[in-house]
Amino acid sequence: MVTFQNIKTNIITATVLLACTAVNAQNDTVRYVGKTLSNIDYHHGQLSPAVGVHATQIMRASREHPEKADGFGWTYNHQPMMAYWNNTFYLHYLSDPSGEHIPPSQTLLMTSKDGVTWTKPEVIFPIYRIPDGWKKEGVEGVAKNLDAIMHQRMGFYTSKDKRLFALAYYGIAMDEKDDPNDGKGIGRVIREIKKDGSFGEIYFIRYNKTWDKSKSKFPFYTVSKDKGLKKACEEILSEPLVLQQWVEEADRDDELIPLQKPYKAFSYYHLPNGNVVGLWKHALTSISRDGGKSWDYMPLRAPGFVNSNAKIWGQKTSDNRYATLYNPSEYRWPLAISTSDDGLNYKDLLLVHGEVSPMRYGGNYKSAGPQYVRGITEKNGTPPDGKIWVGYSMNKEDIWVASIPVPVTSVVTENVNDVFNTLPDGQELKLWNTYDLSWASTKIEKKADGKKWLTLRDQDYFDYSRAERMIPFASKMEAVFTVKPEQNNHGLLQIEFQNKQGLPSVRLIFDSDGELKVKNGARLSSVTKYEANKAYTITVKLDAKNRQYTIKVNDGKESTKIFYAPTDGFERIMFRTGEQRHNPNPDTEPDTDDYDDLPQTGKLIQEAVFNIESLITKKL
Repeated sequence: MVTFQNIKTNIITATVLLACTAVNAQNDTVRYVGKTLSNIDYHHGQLSPAVGVHATQIMRASREHPEKADGFGWTYNHQPMMAYWNNTFYLHYLSDPSGEHIPPSQTLLMTSKDGVTWTKPEVIFPIYRIPDGWKKEGVEGVAKNLDAIMHQRMGFYTSKDKRLFALAYYGIAMDEKDDPNDGKGIGRVIREIKKDGSFGEIYFIRYNKTWDKSKSKFPFYTVSKDKGLKKACEEILSEPLVLQQWVEEADRDDELIPLQKPYKAFSYYHLPNGNVVGLWKHALTSISRDGGKSWDYMPLRAPGFVNSNAKIWGQKTSDNRYATLYNPSEYRWPLAISTSDDGLNYKDLLLVHGEVSPMRYGGNYKSAGPQYVRGITEKNGTPPDGKIWVGYSMNKEDIWVASIPVPVTSVVTENVNDVFNTLPDGQELKLWNTYDLSWASTKIEKKADGKKWLTLRDQDYFDYSRAERMIPFASKMEAVFTVKPEQNNHGLLQIEFQNKQGLPSVRLIFDSDGELKVKNGARLSSVTKYEANKAYTITVKLDAKNRQYTIKVNDGKESTKIFYAPTDGFERIMFRTGEQRHNPNPDTEPDTDDYDDLPQTGKLIQEAVFNIESLITKKL
């Protein structure tokens, strides 16, 4: 019999349980406890860089020069996923001709031995034609010459037998506004990547229940004669943390998915006590104590975290600490990293990628900025260098990879004494932050005489190469550097002295008219003419208190200049082969139905080359 006392007891019990859940959530929840916030008026957010980040553009989309890009000339490229296996980095990403959810669609794979030099993209999951006459439940229209849409929140799986498999999902979008991730698509596919670089056959591992299996282009995995593949599939289908990544694309009532709620883009890591931290879009988080079978509380927004609708990535780092990477704003810039000692309390916010290149090609649902960051999932390999490796897309157009040294820090304590030819091979740029593009590279190059230089090349009409060196903070300092330009009738090299927020007060310019100039407020003034293939040693002494600096070129006369912006001191020196960008900004119109490309998207400019021999600094 139900009595008033029973009802009262049940209410009290429920209240206590809710209170306990709230307390547990408060105690065992990822949170940001730092004070640093990003300023969206700047692409770098005015954040201090994590020292030694090397950001590399591994695929630059080009409709006009497909031979320099993916071989297809497709301009919508997104959702990169990474793994490390067989001493090799693997990255695959989805690609459409122009816009999100607009077929045809395919998944491309790239590999690298060092994370810097990558193979040309190769199709691993091809275009999939939907049978004519197919109708999607609840959506108007009938398929006619319609191809599936690739989508993937999970990229790779390394089996217990140490075999590597790639996975992706074929969805259906009846038109450009239809959602291919509504659980009414075709299903998820799996394919082995072999040590010799070849691929196994494609199989379905899970169908959507609305799909007619008899119309499938690829067989179901259970018919395979490869026992190892079937074993790997069964492993996948029994691992809750793997399956939780499938939630968007799976049936909405798929019994394999532990948490059947619309929480997107799941990532996770383990704490020392065995608990699992889960992270989803919007910086939602929860804790699992049973390997992802259940969660302590419904995912809630991690206190203190600022994140909109792009992905957030979390992982344990090689120094037994933790890191999250995400866009700390309502926009998809900058790309930042936050670190934690215990995997729950995140205390800093540092810059990983602070550039937003122009979106060259229009397209459906394209967003500006470095976004959808993904690293290497637990069990999918550990690079031997101990760095954090992540992939991401720029503007849903170009594919990038960044390496972040561990331990993650924003501070250097020693003056710079970088003479590149004397530094160990492969370690020359250890403390430099580089922005290295396909058409505008930033690399150590050995010249004909065998000498090593930091070389900035640029033939990209829309972008530039860039190298930045953090220095011990100083209000009064001296910097000496040597530059050898290979031309003096085109190209541009800017050298900036910047404060903790990345704001410059002094700018030197090797200009395209053959003159070395400095910025004086809104105007430029000439220091000296320069010649091609001649080295110039420049000495700059800076005094923030008096807002002035001196400059001397080679053995020339020292001249005194005034800062063009006030500062309390300097923390970084930057070399860049183009003018600083300030667009897009917070007031830029979002993506619209007007998909116009920028003018001259295929244009290359005459290559300019600037070689930097050395940089030496000291406090005064």
